[in-house]
Amino acid sequence: MPFKARTVPVDLIKLRILHNRMNLSHEEKRYYLYQEKGFAGEVQFDLLTEKIRSECYILNDLVLKINDTTFQLDTTIIFQKTISLFDVKNSEGDYCFRNGVFETLAEKEIKNPLDQLKRSKSLFRQFLQKHGYNLLIEGKVVFINPRFTLYQAPLNEPIIYPTQLDTLMEELNTAPSKLTNQNKKLAEKLVSLHERDSSFIKVPPYDYEQLKKGITCRDCGSFMITVLGKNVVCNDCGCKEIVEAAVLRNVNEIKLLFPNLKITTKVVHEWCMVVKSKKRISRILERNFKTVGVRNWTYYE
Repeated sequence: MPFKARTVPVDLIKLRILHNRMNLSHEEKRYYLYQEKGFAGEVQFDLLTEKIRSECYILNDLVLKINDTTFQLDTTIIFQKTISLFDVKNSEGDYCFRNGVFETLAEKEIKNPLDQLKRSKSLFRQFLQKHGYNLLIEGKVVFINPRFTLYQAPLNEPIIYPTQLDTLMEELNTAPSKLTNQNKKLAEKLVSLHERDSSFIKVPPYDYEQLKKGITCRDCGSFMITVLGKNVVCNDCGCKEIVEAAVLRNVNEIKLLFPNLKITTKVVHEWCMVVKSKKRISRILERNFKTVGVRNWTYYE
């Protein structure tokens, strides 16, 4: 079990909602799908690292700051005498490595993950030194997608290809390590200094009026929802959810997208749409939130 588990970034959750409720431009949609794919690759790598048998502390998705520079580490594994950093890529398709540059076969240059890794290692080393730690840092770029191919692949670069994942896991499983209290203090220090409010994901501008209203399906995201008694039912996939749970899920969407908007019966009724009764919405809000104000000035916290 990881010392710090990976959670879905808040801004990725926002993108998921916006992807469903507004017309993203071609570039915005492509960016969103790229973020989803990257997160899926990181989760796939998590499934491998959580099986490591050697004594270690696994910290997923760390965001740290040193000298006003913020940087992100996909996976950080603390062993007794070393720290391993892994930059996970979920790229697929055919690429080529020419003269230290990553390119598509059409010779379009892409961001060099080795440069990113080098920068992360340097910043992390400075971070550790600032806090009084001096451990050996190793770093690798992991290409997790089995449909990834790199032509003219370099032999002496810290790259793990999909066919080498089993070997990597064997190496991590046999790494000599006897964790100390100092290792634990370092893991706790890193978690405590994790920049929770920082994000490397860009969210496009949006406003309340432009977003499509209605309860969406919990499973497939469809707006084709019908209220049947105590449940909402998706007409596309058949998913069934209790009305109260569906309303609360949508209240969370409103609070996430519009943190300064007061949660009122009118707002939630307008957002959910298919729940026709305002009284039903009010009862749900009263059961689950603190009521503030009276009559027309009532809102919920």
